[in-house]
Amino acid sequence: MRFRTVATAGLAALTALTVVAAPTSAVAPAHAEPGVTVKQAPLLPLPQELDPSFYRPSPAAVTAAAPGQILGARRITPANFGLVPINVDAWQLSFRSTDTSGRAIPAVTTVLKPRGTTRGPRKVISMQLAEDSTAGYCATSYAVQQFNASTLLGQAVAPAELLIAQGFLEQGYAVVLPDHEGPNHAYAAGPLGARITLDSLRAAKQFAPSTITAESPIGLYGYSGGAIVTGHTAELKKSYAPELNIVGAAEGGIPADLQVVLQAAQNNITSGLILGAVLGLSREYDYFREFLDRRMNPTGKALMALKGPLCVQYQAMTFPFLNNTGMIDWPGGAMRAPAVKRVFNDTRMGRELPDMPMYMWNSALDEIIPVRQVDALVTKYCRMPGAQITYTRDHLSEHGIGEVAGAPMALLWLKDRLDGKPAARGCRTSDQLTMTSDARWWPTFSQTVGADLAALFGKALGANR
Repeated sequence: MRFRTVATAGLAALTALTVVAAPTSAVAPAHAEPGVTVKQAPLLPLPQELDPSFYRPSPAAVTAAAPGQILGARRITPANFGLVPINVDAWQLSFRSTDTSGRAIPAVTTVLKPRGTTRGPRKVISMQLAEDSTAGYCATSYAVQQFNASTLLGQAVAPAELLIAQGFLEQGYAVVLPDHEGPNHAYAAGPLGARITLDSLRAAKQFAPSTITAESPIGLYGYSGGAIVTGHTAELKKSYAPELNIVGAAEGGIPADLQVVLQAAQNNITSGLILGAVLGLSREYDYFREFLDRRMNPTGKALMALKGPLCVQYQAMTFPFLNNTGMIDWPGGAMRAPAVKRVFNDTRMGRELPDMPMYMWNSALDEIIPVRQVDALVTKYCRMPGAQITYTRDHLSEHGIGEVAGAPMALLWLKDRLDGKPAARGCRTSDQLTMTSDARWWPTFSQTVGADLAALFGKALGANR
C-alpha cells in the first residue's frame, strides 16, 4: 500500500506541474443518446487513481444499469506515445459490466473513429491491448491520450500497440480499446476481460457518434496479454452477448493455459512478469486471494506488495529468476493446492468452441508463452464440430518479434472477414520459417507504417472510406 500511495502522489505532482504549463480549452457538450451527454475531457488526462468520478460512478448507478449501458461519455485526444495527436474522432465511455462472480462493476472503453462517413455499416475492430499491469495509470484509456504520463511510468506496450491500431483506422474501421482488467486491475483474469470487452462493444454500439450499429461487423484482435482476453471473449460471446455481430477473432502469443505459462517462468527471466499475473488473478478470484493470504510466505507477500502499483515494463524488470511456486507453503508443492488448481481451471481456454472463425499464431521459440499449450488448445478446438481455425507457428521469432511477424497477416485475415469473405472451413495448421516471407506481408506492413507516419503529420486516418 505504501508503494501505491507513493506512485499516486507522484502522479498527482506530475499532473499538477503539467496543468500549470498547459493551456485550457472549452468545448460545448454534444448529445449522443437520450440521457447521455458527451463532455470534453480535461486537456491534461487523469489516470483512474485521480479521476474517480468517471472511472468509478456511484455503486447505485452501476447496479441499476444493464450490462453495456453507458454511464458517462467524454471526448478525448488520442496521441502517439502521448505526444503527437492522431487525427480521428475519439471518446471514452464509462459503462456497466459484470465480474466473474456476477457482480455489477464499472468499466471504461476508448472508441476511435475515422472522420467522415463510410459506405455501408461501419466496420469495427475490438483491440485488446496487452496492458499486463496492476495499476490504473497503466490502463489503455489513459495510456493512449495526449499528455499522459504512463509511458514514463512503465507502460510502453499500449502506446506501441496503438501503432497497429492505426493500421486498422486507415482502413476506415472504428477501433474499440477496452480497459479489460477492470476497476481492480486484475491482470491475466481472462474471463473478466471477456465480459468487459463484450459490454464495451455493447456500449460502443449504443453510442451514436461512433456510427457503430447492430449491423456493423466486428473483428477481435489481441496479442500476449491481449490474447488472454481475446481468446476468452471469442469463447464467451455465444452465451454472454449473442447479439453482437462478431465475424472473426485474431490472436497471437496465446496464454491459453496459465499453469503452463507459470511453470515455464519458474526461475526464468520472465518470472517477475508472471508473478504480476498471480497478483492480478488474486484481485478477481476471492478464493485465490484468501488462499494466498494464508499460504504465501512473507517474502512472497512482500514482493506482491511491491508489484501492486507497477506497469508492464517494471513488472517484467523487477525480480526476475524467482521461484514463484516456492513462495507458497503447501504439502507436496503449490501445484497440488486445490485453490491453485481451481484458478488455473477457471482461466484455461478451451471450455467452448468460439462461434466465429479464428486466426491464431505463436512463435515456436516463444520464451514466455510455450507453443505446446497453444498446440493443445488448437487440437481441442479442432475436435469440436464446426471449428474454423487457421493456426500458424513461426519458427524464427521470439515473443516480442512474434507480434510484428503476425500482425500484418492478422490484419489481412480480419479484413477478409469484415468484407464478408467466408473463412476456410475446418482446421489448418502451418509451420513457417517466418511469416514475413509471405508476399502479402511487406505491402501490409508498409501500409501500416505509412499510416503511422501520416498520423505524425496530421493526416485524417481512414476518412470517408
